[in-house]
Amino acid sequence: VKLLPVFSTMMRTSSSLRAFAKTCVSRSAVRFHSGSAATSTGSTHHKHGPGCSCCQSTEGSSRTFSSSPGDKPVDRDIAQLLKNNEDWVKQSQEKDPDFFKRIGGPQKPKYLYIGCADSRVPANEILGLGPGEVFVHRNVGNLVNGSDLNVLSAIEFAVEHLKVEHIIVTGHYDCGAVRASMAQQDLGLLENWIRSIRDVHRIHHEEMSLITDAEDKHKRLVELNVIEQCVTLFKTGVVQRKRKEYRDASKSQPGDPVFPKIHGMVFDPKVGLLKKLPVNFSDIVRNYQHIYNLY
Repeated sequence: VKLLPVFSTMMRTSSSLRAFAKTCVSRSAVRFHSGSAATSTGSTHHKHGPGCSCCQSTEGSSRTFSSSPGDKPVDRDIAQLLKNNEDWVKQSQEKDPDFFKRIGGPQKPKYLYIGCADSRVPANEILGLGPGEVFVHRNVGNLVNGSDLNVLSAIEFAVEHLKVEHIIVTGHYDCGAVRASMAQQDLGLLENWIRSIRDVHRIHHEEMSLITDAEDKHKRLVELNVIEQCVTLFKTGVVQRKRKEYRDASKSQPGDPVFPKIHGMVFDPKVGLLKKLPVNFSDIVRNYQHIYNLY
């Protein structure tokens, strides 16, 4: 019985909140649709059209975008991207009328590319491959962490279901993640991620300590990081399983190529060239297979 007054008060408060929310939404609609502050004479009735201040159209495009006044610069940026997309579609169809019919079917890439998220390193362009020819995963520092379900899922899907023949780990010089890992600083949450690169530095500490030039040291750590990510790929169950299945099916002999093959590369954004790292992964794997072999 004593709870009834409390319950009644709660109900009145709830009704008041709903009424207040309804009023806020109504006023917001007035401001949004009229393009100006709501007044006591403002109306929520608004007819959209070419002269509407909250509807912007990209010149030469049939698409229309709505926003609040404060978002106009962002909308222009996104509208430009959509215009770029329309231009790309037109150009692609002019070059190849069957282009979208072809890529609209199932994908059958031969390559899995694992690279850095750096905006200067677009996978398809630097490899000279078109849509549908390479399956791409990118993250900060081109890392293959055993606890990262994102990269592990990409590897599983590419190897098990797309049946790619090659996995390419690509790092790049002037890598922000590698530079950050070489500095004594706390980058917050990011530090938990780039610690993997610090671990690469630790593993190869003797070699790194012999390099005196800072830029040469950075470049070498970029290369060593790629190599370690490739070694991590050999540790994964799906890669080991697929390579064993290929050896069994092809009755391959020692020294014969086994798929999927793993490659380490580095991209130099200053000259635009890729280079394949001269690493014999067979020797590395052989030294540690008694530890990491699952099959």
